[in-house]
Amino acid sequence: MINSTIAKVMKPKVRLKLSKGYNYTKNIVQKNNLHTVCEEARCPNIYECWDRGIGTIMILGDVCTRACGFCAVKTGKPVWDDPMEPLRTALAVKKMDLKHVVITSVDRDDIKHDYGANIWAETIDQIHINVPGCNVEVLTPDFRGNKFALSKVLNANPEIYSHNVECVERISKKVRTQANWNTSLDVLKYSVDSGLKTKTGIMVGLGETFYEVIETMKQIVDVGVSIFTIGQYLQPTKKHLPVVRYVDESEFRDYENIGLEIGFSVVKSGPLVRSSYQADECV
Repeated sequence: MINSTIAKVMKPKVRLKLSKGYNYTKNIVQKNNLHTVCEEARCPNIYECWDRGIGTIMILGDVCTRACGFCAVKTGKPVWDDPMEPLRTALAVKKMDLKHVVITSVDRDDIKHDYGANIWAETIDQIHINVPGCNVEVLTPDFRGNKFALSKVLNANPEIYSHNVECVERISKKVRTQANWNTSLDVLKYSVDSGLKTKTGIMVGLGETFYEVIETMKQIVDVGVSIFTIGQYLQPTKKHLPVVRYVDESEFRDYENIGLEIGFSVVKSGPLVRSSYQADECV
């Protein structure tokens, strides 16, 4: 009973604000038949970001081949077949007049030759061609560590390459049952070695300790990653992993300060921070 009361007091509040900017962005998303992680993953910042004209567009459909314990995106057998999606995505970005766009996708382990990397590369290329003033940030899956697939994305030269480790190593198998911690580190290092500005992030409140978070940041910065995000895990539904604790804002400030001290160039840390939150400020 006490824990329940504490959780209710400390749970971060989501601001609901329907504005002209939000409605404009939503209208473009719907008219162009786009999927966004803002909607699919029930992001708490959707109202703020869409009001600013910033969104995270999700390509390769809205059905994921994996079933991570924290994620609200639908899982199952994808039926996506839309070779024109890269161009449609680029034209939507142009209509939104974006200066910075984040592209992400579901895991597509069913596409055996490259796990969807070709569509990734085409999408980046189409945005660069059709919206030359727009920075492209990509938040990709791990492509099962396949360097051939990963190279396709990296060679398209996104302004920022991002892949999330999601949590500290000890609880990684519980949080991401079909992913591998070391594979994620290898993916990040491959991006760094390719000369791209590289980014990753984790959630807290899943059972990790303060010192495990610090150790995770040290592991990540040693790989050469320059941008790091930390946010509070919020349980999407009762079927997902429970929240172990709500992290105090002072602890998030500590993470930010320590992260900058150990060598990250940018650290975004706060209860409602997500990997693409205020992404335009990280370029």
